[in-house]
Amino acid sequence: MSRQTLRERASEGRASLYTEITDKIIAELEAGRVPWVKPWGTADAQAPLAMPRNAVTQRRYSGINVLILWGAVIEGAFAGQSWLTFRQAIGLGGHVRKGERGTTVVYADRFTPEDERRRAAETGEEAGAIPFLKRFTVFNTDQCDGLPDELASTVVPPLPSQIAPQAEALIVATGADFRIGGERAYYSRTDDYVQVPPPAAYFEPINWHRTAFHELGHWTGHASRLNRDHSGSHGSKLYAREELVAEMAGAFVCASLGIVPTVRHADYIGSWLDVLREDNRAVVRAASEASKAADFLLAFAPPATEAGTDEREQAA
Repeated sequence: MSRQTLRERASEGRASLYTEITDKIIAELEAGRVPWVKPWGTADAQAPLAMPRNAVTQRRYSGINVLILWGAVIEGAFAGQSWLTFRQAIGLGGHVRKGERGTTVVYADRFTPEDERRRAAETGEEAGAIPFLKRFTVFNTDQCDGLPDELASTVVPPLPSQIAPQAEALIVATGADFRIGGERAYYSRTDDYVQVPPPAAYFEPINWHRTAFHELGHWTGHASRLNRDHSGSHGSKLYAREELVAEMAGAFVCASLGIVPTVRHADYIGSWLDVLREDNRAVVRAASEASKAADFLLAFAPPATEAGTDEREQAA
């Protein structure tokens, strides 16, 4: 098979998967449900507040897979956020129960065909890698029998009295120029500082922490840190994309700390929908960038705080 044909087939497969994921996110937003807060947005939600993990490796899933798995936990009424493949379940002496339906997640990577390696060796040029998205199926531990007890157990959430101190310690540990005062929360792109009104300005004290992590999500994008494009003016699609990243980054950090995520800027939902309808890769890329931003912030946390993403997921 020629190099061109391989690229064409890979491109078609990625486009189909991107469209499938994007259409689902669009449907959720159009119905008034925000995927990164949906699991805990209703009073009857029983899902544990945590980031999804692989039950065997304990690696956290990242990017769009977080939204996919959070949604699956609610739809399946599962008691935990631990997942594994069919083969992993068998390898542990257990099995997926007959009739259980798995959840499709994605893996992004690149590969170099053998003929491309040979061509590069002959010409002295650099070998070209082909990006791809791969589907694979995982099952919640609730869908399995015979697993070791410690794998099937749920994550123990932090005590309510520990949440605010841990969140505040993380804010300080980032070393960000974090200012408290005024009537508006924002990140100054030109002067590289975060400003948030005092906690007393919020009806619920925890909303102060949610707001702080949203703005710190923007802060991670500075050129000296993760170097995202902050040049978009208010109302532009580039601005909407950055707000989408900060929204999800804040949600991922909050969930890692035991804080129920909420929508900080619901008035942007219309602009997010415009971006997603125009570019079927936008939400996958935004979720990937959000994971990087959340990991950047959580890396400053004490070891006891949930942090770090090892699943290999990128925006292809």
